[in-house]
Amino acid sequence: MVATGLPLSFEDFARLSPAPGGVRQELHHGELIEFPPPKKLHTKIQKRLVSLLEAVLNSAEYGVDKEFPFRPASDYEVWVADVAVFNLALWDQTEDDDYFRGVPAIVIEVLSASNTASEMLDREEICLRHGAQEFWLVDPQRASVKVIRAGGSSTIHDAAGVIESGTLGGSIAVRDIFAR
Repeated sequence: MVATGLPLSFEDFARLSPAPGGVRQELHHGELIEFPPPKKLHTKIQKRLVSLLEAVLNSAEYGVDKEFPFRPASDYEVWVADVAVFNLALWDQTEDDDYFRGVPAIVIEVLSASNTASEMLDREEICLRHGAQEFWLVDPQRASVKVIRAGGSSTIHDAAGVIESGTLGGSIAVRDIFAR
Protein backbone atom coordinates (compact mmCIF):
# COMPACT_ATOMS: atom_id res chain seq x y z
CA MET A 1 0.00 0.00 0.00
CA VAL A 2 1.29 3.44 -0.94
CA ALA A 3 -0.20 6.71 0.33
CA THR A 4 0.40 9.82 -1.76
CA GLY A 5 -0.28 12.32 1.02
CA LEU A 6 -2.25 14.73 -1.19
CA PRO A 7 -5.70 15.70 0.16
CA LEU A 8 -8.33 14.93 -2.48
CA SER A 9 -12.08 15.30 -2.70
CA PHE A 10 -14.23 12.73 -4.46
CA GLU A 11 -14.41 15.04 -7.47
CA ASP A 12 -10.59 15.18 -7.63
CA PHE A 13 -10.40 11.39 -7.28
CA ALA A 14 -13.00 10.83 -10.03
CA ARG A 15 -10.88 12.87 -12.48
CA LEU A 16 -7.73 10.77 -11.93
CA SER A 17 -6.50 8.56 -14.73
CA PRO A 18 -6.40 4.85 -13.88
CA ALA A 19 -3.07 3.79 -12.41
CA PRO A 20 -0.90 1.64 -14.71
CA GLY A 21 -0.16 -2.04 -14.10
CA GLY A 22 -3.35 -3.04 -12.33
CA VAL A 23 -2.67 -0.82 -9.32
CA ARG A 24 -5.91 -0.25 -7.39
CA GLN A 25 -6.61 3.26 -6.15
CA GLU A 26 -8.82 4.15 -3.19
CA LEU A 27 -9.63 7.36 -1.39
CA HIS A 28 -9.36 7.14 2.41
CA HIS A 29 -10.16 10.27 4.41
CA GLY A 30 -9.08 12.44 1.46
CA GLU A 31 -5.82 10.56 0.91
CA LEU A 32 -5.10 8.65 -2.30
CA ILE A 33 -4.03 5.10 -1.45
CA GLU A 34 -2.59 2.70 -4.02
CA PHE A 35 -2.50 -1.08 -3.69
CA PRO A 36 -0.62 -3.60 -5.84
CA PRO A 37 -2.72 -6.11 -7.76
CA PRO A 38 -3.78 -9.16 -5.73
CA LYS A 39 -1.68 -12.30 -5.97
CA LYS A 40 -2.98 -15.69 -7.11
CA LEU A 41 -4.06 -17.10 -3.72
CA HIS A 42 -5.90 -13.89 -2.87
CA THR A 43 -7.78 -14.02 -6.19
CA LYS A 44 -8.60 -17.73 -5.79
CA ILE A 45 -10.12 -17.08 -2.36
CA GLN A 46 -12.10 -14.13 -3.72
CA LYS A 47 -13.52 -16.28 -6.53
CA ARG A 48 -14.42 -19.08 -4.10
CA LEU A 49 -16.15 -16.63 -1.79
CA VAL A 50 -18.20 -15.18 -4.66
CA SER A 51 -19.28 -18.67 -5.69
CA LEU A 52 -20.12 -19.77 -2.13
CA LEU A 53 -22.04 -16.58 -1.41
CA GLU A 54 -24.02 -16.73 -4.65
CA ALA A 55 -25.16 -20.23 -3.71
CA VAL A 56 -26.76 -19.13 -0.42
CA LEU A 57 -27.91 -15.53 -0.76
CA ASN A 58 -31.31 -14.31 -1.88
CA SER A 59 -30.48 -13.30 -5.46
CA ALA A 60 -33.65 -11.18 -5.70
CA GLU A 61 -32.38 -8.95 -2.88
CA TYR A 62 -28.57 -9.17 -2.95
CA GLY A 63 -25.73 -9.29 -5.42
CA VAL A 64 -22.12 -10.33 -4.82
CA ASP A 65 -18.92 -9.27 -6.55
CA LYS A 66 -15.17 -9.03 -5.99
CA GLU A 67 -13.08 -5.86 -6.14
CA PHE A 68 -16.26 -3.88 -5.42
CA PRO A 69 -15.87 -0.06 -5.22
CA PHE A 70 -18.16 1.91 -2.91
CA ARG A 71 -18.56 5.33 -1.34
CA PRO A 72 -19.19 4.74 2.37
CA ALA A 73 -19.63 8.26 3.65
CA SER A 74 -18.26 11.66 2.90
CA ASP A 75 -16.96 13.22 -0.25
CA TYR A 76 -13.48 12.04 0.78
CA GLU A 77 -14.02 8.28 0.63
CA VAL A 78 -13.93 5.63 -2.11
CA TRP A 79 -13.14 2.14 -0.86
CA VAL A 80 -12.88 -1.22 -2.62
CA ALA A 81 -14.03 -4.41 -0.89
CA ASP A 82 -12.21 -7.62 -1.80
CA VAL A 83 -15.69 -9.21 -1.86
CA ALA A 84 -19.03 -7.51 -1.23
CA VAL A 85 -22.60 -8.61 -0.73
CA PHE A 86 -24.68 -5.59 -1.72
CA ASN A 87 -28.35 -4.64 -1.77
CA LEU A 88 -29.65 -4.69 -5.35
CA ALA A 89 -32.12 -1.85 -4.72
CA LEU A 90 -29.20 0.42 -3.76
CA TRP A 91 -27.19 -0.88 -6.71
CA ASP A 92 -30.03 0.04 -9.08
CA GLN A 93 -29.97 3.61 -7.69
CA THR A 94 -26.29 3.95 -8.62
CA GLU A 95 -25.61 5.89 -11.82
CA ASP A 96 -23.50 4.03 -14.38
CA ASP A 97 -20.69 6.60 -14.07
CA ASP A 98 -20.61 6.55 -10.26
CA TYR A 99 -19.60 4.17 -7.48
CA PHE A 100 -22.03 2.33 -5.21
CA ARG A 101 -23.23 4.86 -2.61
CA GLY A 102 -23.22 3.53 0.90
CA VAL A 103 -21.69 0.36 2.25
CA PRO A 104 -22.38 -3.20 1.12
CA ALA A 105 -24.35 -5.37 3.57
CA ILE A 106 -21.31 -7.63 3.97
CA VAL A 107 -17.76 -6.42 3.35
CA ILE A 108 -15.12 -9.14 3.12
CA GLU A 109 -11.39 -8.47 3.22
CA VAL A 110 -8.87 -11.20 2.38
CA LEU A 111 -5.75 -10.51 4.40
CA SER A 112 -2.45 -10.07 2.59
CA ALA A 113 1.08 -9.65 3.91
CA SER A 114 0.89 -5.93 3.12
CA ASN A 115 -2.20 -5.32 5.32
CA THR A 116 -1.70 -3.66 8.68
CA ALA A 117 -3.86 -4.08 11.76
CA SER A 118 -4.53 -0.33 11.73
CA GLU A 119 -5.71 -0.44 8.12
CA MET A 120 -8.09 -3.33 8.78
CA LEU A 121 -9.48 -1.68 11.92
CA ASP A 122 -10.10 1.51 9.92
CA ARG A 123 -11.92 -0.48 7.21
CA GLU A 124 -14.00 -2.30 9.83
CA GLU A 125 -14.97 0.91 11.62
CA ILE A 126 -15.85 2.80 8.41
CA CYS A 127 -17.94 -0.07 7.07
CA LEU A 128 -19.84 -0.89 10.26
CA ARG A 129 -20.38 2.76 11.18
CA HIS A 130 -21.93 3.47 7.77
CA GLY A 131 -24.29 0.56 7.33
CA ALA A 132 -22.53 -2.77 6.85
CA GLN A 133 -24.26 -5.59 8.69
CA GLU A 134 -21.14 -7.77 8.75
CA PHE A 135 -17.42 -7.30 8.19
CA TRP A 136 -15.35 -10.43 7.52
CA LEU A 137 -11.56 -10.76 7.79
CA VAL A 138 -10.42 -13.84 5.89
CA ASP A 139 -6.98 -15.04 7.00
CA PRO A 140 -5.43 -17.46 4.46
CA GLN A 141 -2.44 -18.22 6.71
CA ARG A 142 -4.61 -19.37 9.60
CA ALA A 143 -7.47 -20.73 7.43
CA SER A 144 -9.85 -18.71 9.59
CA VAL A 145 -12.52 -16.04 9.20
CA LYS A 146 -13.31 -13.37 11.78
CA VAL A 147 -16.88 -12.10 11.46
CA ILE A 148 -17.71 -8.78 13.12
CA ARG A 149 -21.39 -7.85 13.22
CA ALA A 150 -22.90 -4.37 13.34
CA GLY A 151 -24.00 -4.91 16.95
CA GLY A 152 -20.37 -5.31 17.99
CA SER A 153 -20.16 -9.06 18.44
CA SER A 154 -17.34 -10.93 16.74
CA THR A 155 -16.54 -14.58 16.22
CA ILE A 156 -13.47 -16.28 14.82
CA HIS A 157 -14.26 -19.38 12.77
CA ASP A 158 -11.48 -21.90 12.15
CA ALA A 159 -11.35 -24.39 9.28
CA ALA A 160 -13.82 -26.69 11.07
CA GLY A 161 -16.31 -23.85 11.62
CA VAL A 162 -19.43 -22.72 9.85
CA ILE A 163 -20.35 -19.07 9.32
CA GLU A 164 -24.05 -18.49 9.98
CA SER A 165 -25.35 -15.25 8.52
CA GLY A 166 -28.80 -13.76 8.75
CA THR A 167 -27.90 -11.44 5.90
CA LEU A 168 -27.13 -14.40 3.67
CA GLY A 169 -30.03 -16.44 4.95
CA GLY A 170 -27.72 -19.42 5.14
CA SER A 171 -24.30 -20.67 6.12
CA ILE A 172 -20.87 -21.26 4.63
CA ALA A 173 -18.37 -23.88 5.77
CA VAL A 174 -15.00 -22.22 6.36
CA ARG A 175 -13.14 -25.22 4.91
CA ASP A 176 -14.88 -24.52 1.56
CA ILE A 177 -13.32 -21.05 1.44
CA PHE A 178 -9.82 -22.50 1.71
CA ALA A 179 -10.31 -25.72 -0.32
CA ARG A 180 -7.32 -26.30 -2.56
